[in-house]
Amino acid sequence: MLLLRCIVFLLLPVVIISCKASKSTETDSRPNIVLIIADDVSWNDIGPYGNPSIRTPNLDKLAADGMLFTEAFLSTSSCSPSRTSIISGLYPHNTDAEQLSWPLPEDKKTFVQELKNSGYWTGLAGKFHMGDAVLNDFDVVHEMQWMDAPIGLDRRLVGDGSGCDEWIKLLNERPKDKPFFTWLASFDAHRPYYPGTIDKPYLPEEVRIPPYIPETDSVKKDFALYYEEITRMDEYIGKVVAELEAQGVSENTMIVFISDNGRAFPRDKTTLYDGGIKTPWIVKWPLKVKKGSINTQLISSVDIAPTFMKVAGLEPLKEFDGLNFLPLLTDVKKQLRTEIYAEDHFHDFEDYTRAVRTKDFKYIKNYYPDLPNTPSADIVRDLSWQSMKSEKSKGTLNNVQLWCFLSPRPEEELYNIALDPNELNNLATDTEYMETLQDMRTRLETIREKTADFIPEERTPDDFYRETGLPTKYRIRPRPSKLEYMKAREQGITLQNDDMD
Repeated sequence: MLLLRCIVFLLLPVVIISCKASKSTETDSRPNIVLIIADDVSWNDIGPYGNPSIRTPNLDKLAADGMLFTEAFLSTSSCSPSRTSIISGLYPHNTDAEQLSWPLPEDKKTFVQELKNSGYWTGLAGKFHMGDAVLNDFDVVHEMQWMDAPIGLDRRLVGDGSGCDEWIKLLNERPKDKPFFTWLASFDAHRPYYPGTIDKPYLPEEVRIPPYIPETDSVKKDFALYYEEITRMDEYIGKVVAELEAQGVSENTMIVFISDNGRAFPRDKTTLYDGGIKTPWIVKWPLKVKKGSINTQLISSVDIAPTFMKVAGLEPLKEFDGLNFLPLLTDVKKQLRTEIYAEDHFHDFEDYTRAVRTKDFKYIKNYYPDLPNTPSADIVRDLSWQSMKSEKSKGTLNNVQLWCFLSPRPEEELYNIALDPNELNNLATDTEYMETLQDMRTRLETIREKTADFIPEERTPDDFYRETGLPTKYRIRPRPSKLEYMKAREQGITLQNDDMD
């Protein structure tokens, strides 16, 4: 017995040393995460959702190799508020960055920050648009360096204009001994559009125009240029997938493709119709997701933050408004949500609108019904809106196509999505749907109370003139934060650009 104890005692240091050595050489094998965000691209303008005209072979393959979500939505239909909502896991009104170009405050945590703190290497390439406080959440940032121009940014002066041309550079810079997260943000297909984006341009007759926009020659030309930017972005997505395969990390990498909001056309971007808030959503993850699977469950962009943290083996932050959607990736019958919530705030022009969407119905509450549903200023200045104004003067637009000009708007809108997917027939005053209307009202008010969503005390002055799309004196860039606006209002000051008349 004594001899045995001596042997154990002599071997013990060796065992301890061996364990320490094993731990020090252990690699972090947690999944890699790649988020790809399109800019101003609607869900039904890519091939996997049935558009027969658009050329998106790489997105087609991404969907064939992964899971396609058919009922995916954004928390808002505006550029920077959508991105800050995604990264913080909060509804826009809880980010304190709910208006266009308001930066995300320092005190708001992000899932990227949590991933980085847990050992992930984090990088961003392309469009940023979230505020300086978020920059430190990334180890490397290759921001598309562009100047915010009042009447249109010429992206042709910055790389190839896509915002995608440093995606592969970022993937090659990552350390090979850490799991990684990359935020790959396209600038395609943000206005303005230019001819010559791709070698084989689209013909105007190839495009598909929604019924709320007239099929004029100018509109068709506008859509053709929009399609070209989508196809250019698709080429870069193919390069990303190929690079991940070349690096031997594809199997253990979760790729999620979405858009920040819908297409930059009238009644789409900056609205809460499906053309504004419904997003393409594809997940490829060979180790977890069955090829060619289709998920018809409701999902929201606020669900991304908690999910990515769970993928990384972390517990989602308690303050998140979103839900973990990982169970949907292995069980397409699993229900996560019965409704989604979306909101519209100031974007170039003042607005305050809320929506609840179930699988079958959409309810929209217009809190500022006196204001018309004017599209963003870059849309106002471009081909489709100018064509619609011309047709309006001729008296050729139908009631649906006149909707963005309508003032006042109805305070409530109700649509039967199952029968009316383009949301053309407002049922809010139809007695047959009174029970449904009341149910949707209750859903909206419940969410507003639960998430502390309140109407602002004051309205924000428009940054542009609604008729021309030219800047007003209230347009300031870089835009002051929400806190700075509130402090100015407390002092009775209206912030404005003194260099303008």
